[in-house]
Amino acid sequence: MRPLLFSLFSHEEIAAPLTEMLRGDLGTINIRRFPDGESYVRYETSVEDRDVLLVCTLDRPDEKFLPLIFAAAAARENGAKTVGLVAPYLAYMRQDQRFQTGEGVTAKHFAAALSPWIDWLVTIDPHLHRITALSDVYSIPAVAAHAAPTVSAWIKQHVVNPVLVGPDSESEQWVSDTANGAGAPYLILEKTRRGDRDVAVSVPQVEQWRAHTPVLVDDIISTARTMIETVGHLKKASMSAPVCIGVHAVFAGTAYHDLLAAGAGRIVTTNTIPHESNVLDVSSLLAECVRFQLRA
Repeated sequence: MRPLLFSLFSHEEIAAPLTEMLRGDLGTINIRRFPDGESYVRYETSVEDRDVLLVCTLDRPDEKFLPLIFAAAAARENGAKTVGLVAPYLAYMRQDQRFQTGEGVTAKHFAAALSPWIDWLVTIDPHLHRITALSDVYSIPAVAAHAAPTVSAWIKQHVVNPVLVGPDSESEQWVSDTANGAGAPYLILEKTRRGDRDVAVSVPQVEQWRAHTPVLVDDIISTARTMIETVGHLKKASMSAPVCIGVHAVFAGTAYHDLLAAGAGRIVTTNTIPHESNVLDVSSLLAECVRFQLRA
């Protein structure tokens, strides 16, 4: 039977092409809030004996989490055969250790809270650093697709003489993959973080790259402070305006416009989170992973 997809919180940019690629059906679900703030969920398309796929990107996760769990639980209560989650952006992966006394490792807590309600999970480039694989924290089958080949192909086609720039050591594992795919050199910046919005960045041996177009690449653009600081260093070194590429367009507050104002030549992101900077489509990457889960 054809899989049945539901777009939670109106992410049709992913749900519609994903439905077509999977030869599935796109159902309708009513998610709203009661006047007292509690969530209401009702399937308007029957889920009985169907493989249900909930398409829900998890930026701003706190307001989405309970409706998502209620949707998964309601699918089971109404006879769904399986319930899978397609979360193009997966939240709560960055707090992957206890950095200060009294903190909790929320990456583990979030995974423990989500896992009981779904049969499997598919996402794009979760922030894996000290947690090396999703299976380290998720108790269900969890697969991560990688956007690096898609980013590499775009750079190769649209950027003249690029040099890729990673913001810190955490980014090197996939910045190097992206650079190799684009046939371009790369360098990794040295970063010192003094607070959530206070980051100092140094650019090693920047003079040798002045003839190149700098391409700043990161998995998540949130406050954009690291990229903004880097743009300033590149401007001081008389390099051309950089292309800034992020897999996940979180863009907290005014971060997007702040990055443009700082001197970014262009900002490009994937469509894991709907945003005006979306250029790169990752629906085919998700479809390939979902097919694997449906066959398992």
